[in-house]
Amino acid sequence: MLKLNRNVLIILAFISIYIIWGSTYLLNKIAVTELPPFFLAAIRFICATVLIFGIAKALKMKLSITKKQFRNSILVGFLFLVYGNGVFVWALKYVDSGFAALLASTQPLFVLVLMRLMDNKKMKLKSLIGVALGFVGMYLLVSQQELVTNEDALLGIFMILTCVFGWSYASVFVSKADLPKNYFVAAGYQMAIASVMLVALSVLKQEVWVSPLQWSTDVQIVMLILTTLGSIIPFTAYNYLLKQVSTEKVATSAYVNPIVAMFLGWYVLDEKLSLQSLVAAIVILIGVYFITSKKKNNLFIILSPFLISR
Repeated sequence: MLKLNRNVLIILAFISIYIIWGSTYLLNKIAVTELPPFFLAAIRFICATVLIFGIAKALKMKLSITKKQFRNSILVGFLFLVYGNGVFVWALKYVDSGFAALLASTQPLFVLVLMRLMDNKKMKLKSLIGVALGFVGMYLLVSQQELVTNEDALLGIFMILTCVFGWSYASVFVSKADLPKNYFVAAGYQMAIASVMLVALSVLKQEVWVSPLQWSTDVQIVMLILTTLGSIIPFTAYNYLLKQVSTEKVATSAYVNPIVAMFLGWYVLDEKLSLQSLVAAIVILIGVYFITSKKKNNLFIILSPFLISR
């Protein structure tokens, strides 16, 4: 019975990081058009932190944390939420949400390279092919003429790729790091630490803080969704999965998220994708397929996160 419960939790966790996180590109894009990026991220994670610790206290979860766990949480909170999210949201001011999601789909490539460097894990031929295809896809994305002539877009692209690298490093680190055993509480500490950093960044950047009462109705709704569904559930699920399944499998969220993000960006914001972007997306996804697949000629391996062994 316990095994069945674990399998169900893993499946639900993957659905969470696939679908919910895929929608946050659109939600952040809507919010950042009206709110300063670091202020936006700070408010989002402050509210999420209060909710997490309030729920944890009500459920009598153990909230203690060791010094080592706290130090690890500082690093993870910074890479995941301050840089990986806060700076990413800032970069959305310069690129479309769907395009940003495509750039984020390179995460499995970074994870694989980092695992080779950090864990000395040998790359198989299929993985090397996948990495090569991934970098070809990245080149196709960022070499488009309309982007090359737009300095703001190039800056946004560069910063997003550094965010993806930081997120990838944190993912590899978390899989082995000493953190609070309760994934809900671990996520809460990471959000609390990130909130303090984001407030400091917002103050240093001299961002204008706007009362929620002055936000438009759309932004109020978006921030409510980002704080609850967009923060607590998928981030806790992500921490949980990094301890339960391989880091490479967890990183597959990076190629499902762009599909969700591109559809929502097109449907809600009327974002356009060039033919070159679509070709680049296909090349990147094929590259990720090569990285995550383990059996030859098995197309169904793409669904591997859902095929929990009995």
